[in-house]
Amino acid sequence: MAKKSALGRGLGALIDTTDDYKSRPAASIIDIDVDKIQANPWQPRSHFDEERLEELASSIKGVGIVQPLTLRKVGEDSYQIIAGERRFRASKLAGLKTVPAYVRDADDDTMLEMALVENIQREDLDPIEVAISYQRLIDECNLTQENLSDKVGKKRSTIANYLRLLKLPAEVQLGLRQRQISMGHARAIINVENGKKQIDIFEEIIKNDYSVRKVEELVRDLDKTPAEKTQKKKEALSVEGYDTLKQQLSNFFQTNIQFSRTESGAGKIVIPFTTDEELEKIITILDKAKS
Repeated sequence: MAKKSALGRGLGALIDTTDDYKSRPAASIIDIDVDKIQANPWQPRSHFDEERLEELASSIKGVGIVQPLTLRKVGEDSYQIIAGERRFRASKLAGLKTVPAYVRDADDDTMLEMALVENIQREDLDPIEVAISYQRLIDECNLTQENLSDKVGKKRSTIANYLRLLKLPAEVQLGLRQRQISMGHARAIINVENGKKQIDIFEEIIKNDYSVRKVEELVRDLDKTPAEKTQKKKEALSVEGYDTLKQQLSNFFQTNIQFSRTESGAGKIVIPFTTDEELEKIITILDKAKS
């Protein structure tokens, strides 16, 4: 029997989406007064972009809510959001009095798990919000990284990489949340054991607009011994010196000098020419240099 798709094994793994389920009363779409709906106390998203909410509200005014909310009943005439808090907030901004919703039964643990998994599927969460959601699923829903991998449809290594971000200093985590650095930058920084050095590198990235590759190089250099660092500086100075010499020779002979050198010090200087006139010009320059 073919395996049933589960929305990336995310929310669909927790909420039955078959036609049989939708035919039952608990899954019927009904209009609920917005005043009777409570926010999700386990909402993983800690920041809602006001401008994007306004855009969604404008869309809702024009075409209504395309995707119903998912709610659970918590009282005689009271509901709590399982999924769709952004749509709910935008609906209130749009001035709606009621919203379409699925209403289903869910205990606190199930609701927390559904809310976290549903939010992880979204593309607009920052990496720290995703990491926190993963950690909460592990801690509060008693999941292993392997269980979590199955539920959200992500590789275990991907989940581990996100969880490692939570070990970064608060300053670096904030920079990641505010998009000052990328996930690649953060993954490079986390390989540094010293928290103070992690912050120093973070500040250097902001100041110098370092690429991920440059940060990876900085981190690798931290592991080098003093002797290795001295040797690298010598090599860099040596290369810089030869580049300068090549440029000076090119300027002197008024042609593009070809300069090569091996690590042992052997090498060659080639003065190219394409015509007899260019050769005569080079010879003239050499004759003047000897006089």
